[in-house]
Amino acid sequence: MAHANHIYILGEALMDCVRQADGRFLPLAGGSPYNMARAASLRGAPVHYLSPLSKDTFGRQLAAQLQRDGVTLGTAASQAPTSLAMVQIHEGQPSYSFYREGVADRDYRVETMAALLRDETVAHGPGILNVGSLLFIPPENEKVQALLELARALGWTISMDINMRPQVARDVPAYVEGVKALMAQADWLKASDEDLQVLGWVAPAMADAPALVQALRSQWSHRAKNIALTFGAQGAYLQVGKRGIAMAAPRVAVVDTVGAGDTFWGNCVADWALQPETEPHSTLALALQAAAINCSRSGCQPPTRQETQAFSATATPR
Repeated sequence: MAHANHIYILGEALMDCVRQADGRFLPLAGGSPYNMARAASLRGAPVHYLSPLSKDTFGRQLAAQLQRDGVTLGTAASQAPTSLAMVQIHEGQPSYSFYREGVADRDYRVETMAALLRDETVAHGPGILNVGSLLFIPPENEKVQALLELARALGWTISMDINMRPQVARDVPAYVEGVKALMAQADWLKASDEDLQVLGWVAPAMADAPALVQALRSQWSHRAKNIALTFGAQGAYLQVGKRGIAMAAPRVAVVDTVGAGDTFWGNCVADWALQPETEPHSTLALALQAAAINCSRSGCQPPTRQETQAFSATATPR
C-alpha cells in the first residue's frame, strides 16, 4: 500500500450526557469531530486530534478513549472545562442542548495552531485537515477561516462535515452565511439532508442528490471534488469528480443514531487517505456499513475495519 496521508482533526470533544429511562444522565464521549477521529483511526488511517482537551476528569476520559483507538493527541491539555451536551433520544433520534462557553476545545490560538500545521507539513508533508460542526458557529468561524487559508497555502487537503447546529447559534443567518463562506475552502465535503434544509433546501431527497451536488459546487463549494450527501435511513450519495453513486443503507436493528454521520464520514476520509484511487462504490459501501454497525450500538461506537468487513459479507440493503 502507498504511504498513507495523515488526517488532522480540529473540532469539539465533549461529553454527551444521555438521558436514561429512569431520568439519570449517562456521560458518554462525543462531539462530531471527536467521533470522526475515532472512526477514521479504527478504519486504519493515521489520525491526529488537534483541539485541546481539558485536564478535568471528563477530558482525561476523552483523551484515554482517543488513545485506545489509536489517535495521536496533537496539543497540550487545557485548564478550561470539558464541553457538555445534554442528549435526549426519542425513537432512536437524538436531540441536543450544548454548554460551550469557556471550554477546552475552544481554548487555542490561531498562531499556535498555524505553527503546528507548519511543523506537521515538514514532518509528514501536507496532510488532510478536517473541520466542521460547532467550530463553524460565529465567532469561532473566523479562526477556522484563517487556519484553512494557511493550510491551503501549505498544500493541505481540506475536509469538511458542516454538521449544522442552528439551535446553538445566537444569530442563525450569520451562522449560515459563515458556513457558506467556509464551504468555499473544502476539497472534500459532507452534508446531511438536515444540513441542506438549514442551508435553504426544502425537503431534500436522495433522488435529488445529483442536482444538489451541482448546486453546491456552483454556489459555494466550487473546489470540492468529493461530496457526500447523507439521507438518514434512506442511505447516501457520493460524488467523486464527475462520477456519482447512490446507495441504500444496510438493514440493521437500530439502537440509536448517535455518531452515525461521523462514523460514515470518518470512514470515507480514512479510505481516501489510505487509498486515494479507491473506487467510489467501495468507499460508499464500507462507510454505510460502518455507520449501520454504529447504529446497532448505544452511543457512538465506531467499528474497526475488520468488523466492517465481516458485516459486509452479510449486509443487505433496505
